[in-house]
Amino acid sequence: MNPYGSLCDDFCLYVYVNTKMELPNRRETVLHFFDSLQKSIPTLTDFDCRESGEFVLEEDRELGTYRWVSLEKKRVCSGYVNPPTVEAADIHHERVLDVAPFHLDFSPLDCEALDVLFAFDFMYSGNHDEVVAEALGLPSNLESLLQVPDAKVLNYEPALMMSLEDGCRLQCRLNIETRTNAFQIRTGQFPEAPISVYFTVRQYWGRQGGKSFIESYRLQRAKCQELVENHIVPSVVRPLAEAIANKQ
Repeated sequence: MNPYGSLCDDFCLYVYVNTKMELPNRRETVLHFFDSLQKSIPTLTDFDCRESGEFVLEEDRELGTYRWVSLEKKRVCSGYVNPPTVEAADIHHERVLDVAPFHLDFSPLDCEALDVLFAFDFMYSGNHDEVVAEALGLPSNLESLLQVPDAKVLNYEPALMMSLEDGCRLQCRLNIETRTNAFQIRTGQFPEAPISVYFTVRQYWGRQGGKSFIESYRLQRAKCQELVENHIVPSVVRPLAEAIANKQ
């Protein structure tokens, strides 16, 4: 069972392989890569080539839970939105990490960094930045700003990056993305849109000592989940969910 489904509207687990050199974009290479994935996951049926040059293959989004894979200029991306279990997402991501180097002709030598990202989306019709400030608070020496008469929060997207080891090659990042603008605040018209909490564990790839992408993914996913459950859920996810619920 997905342990995060009850905490937010959508939970996603993403993986990004960032390369130093540009990835192949020839028709034959791209189609062979996505064909190999579709053979193991026949429900990956929706293929698109976007104006940015990104290629995307995904399942039907209307199902509510779906997998996707994309190929960018210097990045291979894999995602699972609302996976039934974290382990189900592992199977998807490890499949992509297994076949991508072979079909796209890149090796660990070409890898800049591997990212594992947990994302929590909260649908909210209102001032996103205000509710984030209320849920998470400001540093104590700035809290009085929220009491200024007629003042409204226009932008509040806390972010924090930390090193997880002495060499600074294993890092984590927390960032919150809001989607409210000044026009909405002036008019009082707020469309329903997601507030997103992102937590990433990034491994810079040099000096990995022969570690495979799958091995690194497993270590990073375990570390990411440990930090999420011990710190991000109690300190960020739950307070934000409660603040939104109190306003609805």
